[in-house]
Amino acid sequence: MTLLAVERIKLFTTRSPWWCMLLALGLTVGLTSIIAANWDNAPMPVIGSVFTHTFGLYVIMVMAALAVTTEYRFGTIKATFQAVPDRISPLVAKAVVVSLLAGLVGEAVAFGSWGMSWVLAQDNSQLALNSANDWRHVAGIGLVYAAGAILALGVGALVRQTAGAVSIILVFALVLESVVGFIPNIGDDIQKWMPFTVVSKFIFGDPDASSLPEGAGPPVVGELPPWGSFAYFAGIALVIYIISLVVVKRRDA
Repeated sequence: MTLLAVERIKLFTTRSPWWCMLLALGLTVGLTSIIAANWDNAPMPVIGSVFTHTFGLYVIMVMAALAVTTEYRFGTIKATFQAVPDRISPLVAKAVVVSLLAGLVGEAVAFGSWGMSWVLAQDNSQLALNSANDWRHVAGIGLVYAAGAILALGVGALVRQTAGAVSIILVFALVLESVVGFIPNIGDDIQKWMPFTVVSKFIFGDPDASSLPEGAGPPVVGELPPWGSFAYFAGIALVIYIISLVVVKRRDA
């Protein structure tokens, strides 16, 4: 519990987490509000209220990476490892604190976006959360944010440089996963197993067809069911994080 308290204090005494949380909320909920206010051709479905959740996800992943790279930048990680020589415990505590915070922000983003859609959409008759799938579309965003934070922590611990870690996260998610689809013959097969592509099915997969206009809705992504898609993404995040623990344990601070 002491380590958790220490990591919480270290996280909240810097400005970057506060700015990242505000940016994630403002950007995602703001864009969703614009979409909802202009959604006038049909009843707005539940998945329409969470289209923009990835914007907040990338911001929260940057926050998670900063939580570890900032310590290397200012040298506070050395004091941490001197106080706790096994090195693993403080990093696990950091993962618990950061992923919990990311999950809470994800839920705030999800229900804030859904609430603004309910208020602003001209026809909100399809926005009620009536099924397990509806709840997954919205509440599942918190789980994705938490897993994304663990992934970003692993990248940050491996790279140790803020610019490098942030670049890897954003370039991979925003550019590489899209570009890989253009590789001749095998691009599509590779793309459907890319982690951010797969986890999108957890949020958007299996929508209620009755709430969507004919021919509308997200494309079918990947081979896994929605919860299997989340397990795949979370598994990759956990593997990268465990690798980072092994590397941090073996190399000099």
